[in-house]
Amino acid sequence: MKRILVCEDEDVIRDCVVINLKRAGYDVVDVNSGESALQKFDEENGNFAIVLLDIMMPGIDGFTVCKRLREKSSTLGIIMLTARTQEMDKVSGLMIGADDYITKPFSLSELTARVDAIYRRVCMSFNSDEKSPVIESGPFTLNLKSRTVSKNGVQIDLTQVEYQILEYFISNKNTLLDRASILNHIWGENYYGDYKVIDVNIRRIRLKIEDDPSNPQYIITRWGYGYQWNDKV
Repeated sequence: MKRILVCEDEDVIRDCVVINLKRAGYDVVDVNSGESALQKFDEENGNFAIVLLDIMMPGIDGFTVCKRLREKSSTLGIIMLTARTQEMDKVSGLMIGADDYITKPFSLSELTARVDAIYRRVCMSFNSDEKSPVIESGPFTLNLKSRTVSKNGVQIDLTQVEYQILEYFISNKNTLLDRASILNHIWGENYYGDYKVIDVNIRRIRLKIEDDPSNPQYIITRWGYGYQWNDKV
């Protein structure tokens, strides 16, 4: 399902993105507003692997569209397009459910690499091995077939990026993991972005799994190094 919904109100940028993604083998549907993106997503019954979403648009902005799309699907890949000076926009987009962001101006090769990385991750959620085991850690249970996580028997609503990060932590319990290893494992060695995408996703995961996110007991920060999954709570 190599289908992408591109939502960008600037015609020149949108046309370049669409042409480039089509050359890369994707089936692209493009719209020029947040309202049109939500309408098209519903009309197509959510039959998209990825949504490429500009933040600054007239009418419904990209943040609102992102939040509504994430409510409709936890497996959908969402990439936000941000201006280089909009630092808080990057954090805000990740906190409401985006998987990644690309800053403008961007190269078309960078765009394709980011889209390819997200697409591989989305595909993993639909191609799990039926014989995959279950992993347990304290009150948490990971089902590697359905790619779901539960705490004390209650399923936690995670995006695929959040799930992959949590799986990586629990598979390496009580082991210090630096940001570079997390970034390479989840986003790939050729990722163009920075460590902020890790920190924000971990902040988001803590809000979902920790009893007190301000005093985390499971994902521990090791200052100057990275993070560690605590299996001894």
